[in-house]
Amino acid sequence: MDKIDRKIINSLQKNARASLKDLSKECFISSPAIAARINKLEKSGIINGYHSSIDIEKIGFHVRAFIQVQLEPRQKDEFYPYVQSIPNVVECNCVTGDYSEIMEVIFPSTTDLDNFINTIQQRFGKTSTQIVFSTSVQHRGITLDDANID
Repeated sequence: MDKIDRKIINSLQKNARASLKDLSKECFISSPAIAARINKLEKSGIINGYHSSIDIEKIGFHVRAFIQVQLEPRQKDEFYPYVQSIPNVVECNCVTGDYSEIMEVIFPSTTDLDNFINTIQQRFGKTSTQIVFSTSVQHRGITLDDANID
């Protein structure tokens, strides 16, 4: 990956709908060369998708929370497919510490969140939940420069 690839990635993280023409101007190479580089970045798995960012409040989801779950290793085979099937779970990570999993979830109401937490506790065990009041830094990509990547 070179400087041009990093520019392309930075631009696409800011605007996944950037045109080949705009990327070409920014990187000072032809549109076909940009397309070939994007294709190479996709095939290598560096670019693994394109996403829309939405305002969850405007579509009726007013509660965002982080739920930590204390799992036994043997429970993971059941837990992972279960949380993958729940559309309100927007991310789930295996982590270190007292709780082995942390999920980010969104729900229309605290009642819906409470029902989900009750289900998790009944099926899998102890949880700890933090409800988000505000977000000071929205989810974002990482800016790549020569210091980040060899």
